[in-house]
Amino acid sequence: MRRRYVAITALVALLLIGSAAALPGGRVLVVEDAQTGDAYLQVPVEDGTVVALEYTHSVEKTRVYDEYTVRGDHLEMTRMEFESFGWGLPSGANVTREDGVYVFDPPGNYTRITVAPGEIAGHKLHVNGETYDLVAQTNERSVTIHVARRSAFDAATDHLDT
Repeated sequence: MRRRYVAITALVALLLIGSAAALPGGRVLVVEDAQTGDAYLQVPVEDGTVVALEYTHSVEKTRVYDEYTVRGDHLEMTRMEFESFGWGLPSGANVTREDGVYVFDPPGNYTRITVAPGEIAGHKLHVNGETYDLVAQTNERSVTIHVARRSAFDAATDHLDT
């Protein structure tokens, strides 16, 4: 009788854990190695969360700020700020000038963004009021940034990782 009770209890526990793992638990912004897929960073996000890349333009040596907003499983580019025109910057765009920088609302909705963090550019990632040094975290390896779904079990155990 005792064995049966233990077996039934174990089966129920496995079913509950499996069910919790399958339930949606929100989204997470993932920064992973572009070649290996190894995750460097996972940050909980929700619709409307602002995610931004900030770096120094390699030729112009001026600040560039690319802002994205989480929209479901995509990143919508919602703002770009730059201090000078140069290679790779939108010279023909309809920009405004705010506080000494050029600003514009670029088109774009991405499932993945690829970034090659470098020491000269000093790539930083801003999410939920936190700033992450992509150069240090990735050892200057190319990364992809994307939004992924996570299970309710993962969401519930987030506090255990700290």
